Amino acid sequence: MIATVEGRVSAKAHDALIVSVGGIGLRVSCPQTVLAGARVGEAVLLYTHLIVREDELALVGFASQEEKTLFEQLITVPGVGPRLGLSLLSAMAPDSLRMAIGQEQPDMLARVPGIGKKTAQKIVLELKDKVGPVEVAEGLAALTEADAAVIDALTALGYSIVEAQRAVQSLPRDVTDVEERLRRALASFGG
Repeated sequence: MIATVEGRVSAKAHDALIVSVGGIGLRVSCPQTVLAGARVGEAVLLYTHLIVREDELALVGFASQEEKTLFEQLITVPGVGPRLGLSLLSAMAPDSLRMAIGQEQPDMLARVPGIGKKTAQKIVLELKDKVGPVEVAEGLAALTEADAAVIDALTALGYSIVEAQRAVQSLPRDVTDVEERLRRALASFGG
């Protein structure tokens, strides 16, 4: 019903933007990536999904049509509602999320807060044929067991899953030892 919202950001909350459109402030829930890039007073264009419930109407906004489509696919999975869909898109880039689903890696999804192993497996099962062809983009190689171990270690040290994935993706592919990959990933945070 409401496909896009374009206006000025009048306020930011921890999980939403207030976008002024024609004198009306619309509350739009967004992934953390969108919230981090939005500035109060600046213009914004969000691709939106309207959630209609018995007791509320809610808008969820995304920076791209791709994110919106992925969110809509996620919330079709039984047990995955808008809150978990936003958590997944806040924690993982759309390409990484599609790759984890397409390559049947539920452990990557289970690292996201609020997503358990069973839910992650259900997401992979339901969406592996729906996310489209998973092409490994330049710089976005398939994750190995060593990569998964490094991501686990980095998230245990307090880094977000997105930070950990970026660090792992920047590592040379010829270094296969887990300890060496972890050392290099930690060094990438230092400078």
